Amino acid sequence: MTSLQALLGIDLAIIQAPMAGVQGSSLAVAVSDAGGLGSLPCALLGIDAMRDEMAAIKAQTSKPFNVNFFCHTPPVASAERAAAWRETLSPYYRGFGLDIAVSAGPARTPFDHAAADVLSEIRPAVVSFHFGLPSADLLARVRALGSKIISSATTIEEACWLESRGADAIIAQGLEAGGHRGIFLSEDLTTQMGTFALLPQIVKAVRAPVIAAGGIADARCVAAAMALGAAGVQIGTSYLLCPESTTSPVHRAALKSDGAGHTALTNLFTGRPARGIMNRLMKELGPMSDAAPAFPLATAAVAPLRRQAESVGSGDFSPLWSGQNNRGCKEVPAAQLTRDLAADL
Repeated sequence: MTSLQALLGIDLAIIQAPMAGVQGSSLAVAVSDAGGLGSLPCALLGIDAMRDEMAAIKAQTSKPFNVNFFCHTPPVASAERAAAWRETLSPYYRGFGLDIAVSAGPARTPFDHAAADVLSEIRPAVVSFHFGLPSADLLARVRALGSKIISSATTIEEACWLESRGADAIIAQGLEAGGHRGIFLSEDLTTQMGTFALLPQIVKAVRAPVIAAGGIADARCVAAAMALGAAGVQIGTSYLLCPESTTSPVHRAALKSDGAGHTALTNLFTGRPARGIMNRLMKELGPMSDAAPAFPLATAAVAPLRRQAESVGSGDFSPLWSGQNNRGCKEVPAAQLTRDLAADL
């Protein structure tokens, strides 16, 4: 048994990446039951939904599972920047015949004491974070539960920062990864490396087990990551077509389309860089825009356009999160995929 397997209490060194908006408890249960570490994303969940989903996992499996939280600093809203963003999007509103008035978008609340209260009821085996770590007092509450703590690093400096603050394991998130970048010590995207450049450097820099993430889509990729020193891997995109995922029809269609291989980092949908499949909004505004409000405030103005487009089967205004290595996505049960990924271990 590897150190990561012993640390997390799992049979297979496969972690299912938490993917907010495209999964719930069902995917996590399937992966954990197969011997990997299933994960529940909590960034978009209110306290009651969070409690219900964690309880559902605990009721369906006796295996360890992971719950994931964002720990960003909420921005100060700027009326001027919000107005400029709406103006940027106004041609699309007119095209759909929509009013430009925008309601609040989905909440992305960082980890707080209310969430920690839920954890004290459920006591998950693993708690993971994105965008660094929460405050020392919150981290102490998690550790007191006996939960192992992991977080994402996109640079060597971030990995060392996480280890110095007590992370039990570190996810080396390469540039190929889908969804939000875990970058937190800098906003400079030129610091970001590919997985197989970043991984061995982080392995050399820290003592904690390192989990490779980004562009890992099959058993050969898993084996390659392990050969470079990874104690395990975290995989997200490959699970998006599994029946247990809640990936939307337009997102599933995009993943199976000829254009799936063209992905880019974009801040248009949330205000923070995240990798997704190129679509109309990204092409016409450019995937990165200074006009987009800070995370997560950009979401509200795009949401009505997304709803309108998806109602007619279009993903032109949807965040079609995906890693670069998405050609191998399969519509197979998550348990089968988990075992297939670990075939060469």
